[in-house]
Amino acid sequence: MTDSLSLQLLARSHSPDTASQIYRDKIAHRPLLLRPTSPTQNADNARTARQQKRANLAASRRSQNKPRPLSAKLKRSLCVYDIPKPQQKYDIYVPLHRMWVAYMQDILGLGKRRGDGKLVKGITPQASGQLLVSADFHGADIAVARSRCVGRVGLRGIVVKDTKFTFEIITRSNELKVLPKEYTIFRFEIPIPSPAAPNEHEQITETSPLVLELHGSQFRTSAPGRAMKKFKMHIDPDP
Repeated sequence: MTDSLSLQLLARSHSPDTASQIYRDKIAHRPLLLRPTSPTQNADNARTARQQKRANLAASRRSQNKPRPLSAKLKRSLCVYDIPKPQQKYDIYVPLHRMWVAYMQDILGLGKRRGDGKLVKGITPQASGQLLVSADFHGADIAVARSRCVGRVGLRGIVVKDTKFTFEIITRSNELKVLPKEYTIFRFEIPIPSPAAPNEHEQITETSPLVLELHGSQFRTSAPGRAMKKFKMHIDPDP
């Protein structure tokens, strides 16, 4: 009934063929566009806010369960870096000193032969200065050669802690001593191994050790930061 009424109305203004074409294109076969239902803008924002809130709550719970690093103040109060009294024994750190000697001999090339076949028995500031500046001194057997504090002169022991401003050593009498680096000259020795003998069964002897002095005022850096320190030759004032 509705379709015939539409054709009748179109026939009043157009020819029968034109009226049929208009009816077919504009009414009978006209596409019906449907819009899917979706939440309003306010509802979408509210949902996003709820999702963000749940994500923040989950992240907060994870961070609370994760252990936090100790602060420097708390480390000092807990004595994290302090050596316990039962471990302040000189014999405990003798193997560490042997490892340090082998480490220094290796980085300085002592006891090895150069390209010309000559044995390396010494070092020069130009060739080995940077290596000594960036070396790690944990395990070194050092002695105080000169100091503004006369009471520290002669103290000797194995370095168990190398901080920015101090050396902590264990003496042969099993005492822990803290030696400031400022205005102090330290002395240490590095044995120079002899070259291997032609006969592998022959015992290898060592020559006189290499004696070096370390100016503590120019060595006030921590062990990790020392690797990037640049060596500069200059005259150091008398401490």
